[in-house]
Amino acid sequence: MPEPLTVPPSLTATVDRLLPSARQGRLGRLRRGLEKEGLRVDAKGHIAQTPHPYALGSKLTHPHITTDYSEALLEYITPVYSDPGEALCFLSDLHSFTYQHLADEWIWPGSMPSRLSGNDSIPIADYGSSNVGTMKHVYRKGLDVRYGRIMQAIAGVHYNVSLPDDMWHALRELEQATDVSFNDYRSTRYFGMIRHFRRHSWLLLYLFGASPAVDKSFLPDGKVPEKLQPLGDDTYYAPYATTLRMSDLGYQNKVQSQLKICFNSLSNYVNTLRHAISSPWPDYQKLGVKVGDEWRQLNANILQIENEYYSDIRPKRVAKHNETPSQALEARGVEYIEVRCLDLNPFDPLGVDETQMRFVDTFLMWCLLSDSPWISDEECDRLDDNRRFVVERGRDPALTLIRDGEATSVREWGEQIFTEMAEVARLLDAVEEGAPHADALEALTPRLKDPELTPSAQLLAQLQAGNGSLSDALLTLAKNQADELRAKPMQRSREALLAQLIDTSHQQQHDIEADEQVSFDEFLRDYFDRARESRALSTLPTEKKA
Repeated sequence: MPEPLTVPPSLTATVDRLLPSARQGRLGRLRRGLEKEGLRVDAKGHIAQTPHPYALGSKLTHPHITTDYSEALLEYITPVYSDPGEALCFLSDLHSFTYQHLADEWIWPGSMPSRLSGNDSIPIADYGSSNVGTMKHVYRKGLDVRYGRIMQAIAGVHYNVSLPDDMWHALRELEQATDVSFNDYRSTRYFGMIRHFRRHSWLLLYLFGASPAVDKSFLPDGKVPEKLQPLGDDTYYAPYATTLRMSDLGYQNKVQSQLKICFNSLSNYVNTLRHAISSPWPDYQKLGVKVGDEWRQLNANILQIENEYYSDIRPKRVAKHNETPSQALEARGVEYIEVRCLDLNPFDPLGVDETQMRFVDTFLMWCLLSDSPWISDEECDRLDDNRRFVVERGRDPALTLIRDGEATSVREWGEQIFTEMAEVARLLDAVEEGAPHADALEALTPRLKDPELTPSAQLLAQLQAGNGSLSDALLTLAKNQADELRAKPMQRSREALLAQLIDTSHQQQHDIEADEQVSFDEFLRDYFDRARESRALSTLPTEKKA
């Protein structure tokens, strides 16, 4: 018989010591915001060639409705909420508002793109004539010449989470770390969370991956990787795949893989990124930066800007004016975490639901409260292997992962993680009505025992029961979800806000464009001069002890 699952005593002790404060309402609640992408498509499931609707506001300045890479790739951004249901309500209203202004177009519900007609069928987003708008457009042109546009048409959900200051102060006192500045302590602990996340993010890929198949138009030059098999006339799939979006077919590239971004400390992370945005790469130099009057990319370095670095999780801090993301981290430390490995759930009109959000909250809190030593280069390679195995074969009953040097199954390791997460759910539920975090664990436990219950398996089953066409199946879902979202009433105050933001955002873009005083060449030169400056915490006054 297998040994009974146990919880590390240190984790139980930490939860027990925090529980009284939680029950007294002295720890606060997690805060989260959503960024959700979705392609606009036409009635036949082809990527839309129309510009971003004017009636949705300016994609340069609108705080909630913008675009990602493509003019057709909508991106919704919610405010930060302590209640997941409120974030979902806002996201729902953004969808409903959009459908008021879409004529014969739908929002694609899958992470892998709809029907494409080659690289040029994906229109690059245009942000207007201002220097900042031009920089965003040229950056995207650089992504095109480096990686092609097809990869940039992939969509997902980015989940942003932060802990309240009261909880950080409680942890700092619990660990007798009050001699460390608050910002330094918080950043160090966030990086510990990130390391534990990287060791175990394969579980999220297994539970929530929903992209086991691709439309044949996604494959460049009709080249079919060995891992894929035909399904119907226009679809290829991997039998046990969970999320091809996170595979080498998706947001991956060989140049970045050589960076070895380290999450062992903030300074190491920032310095590695800064090196990447200032180090030329021969292949990118051959492409040219500015040829005649045409900008092809922002520069010929390993990364044009920090946003080009692809990762399943990032430390973040809201940047101030004239400050890069890394400089914001250096100056004031990590503010929140951005989880980037979540596929859209094609069966949900919003792409994500509250059960998933509560689970991810619990998972992240478990990552924070668990021991998380530094990751060696050797371990980093093993983590990448585990992640790749689950991406490509996560539902394979014969699959084993490497855990502490030994082979283990997805189910066995997953059940151990769920057992430990149950302790953390006790803490998070202490400030809630009912037990939503424990309920989320219970709702998702069956997926460990039966891979056929995962979204990736459910989507494949639907394709195999129909005509085998991914695009046909997702287009049907898109149209049904559009009817549901159009019929759903919006909050009146929010509908009024979004209506007002149409004119306000367009006026803001106009004002920015009218106020330009330097050329784009000068603007860009000044940007990269400033980007090379260090804003390290050590150069700033240390915060007084709490």
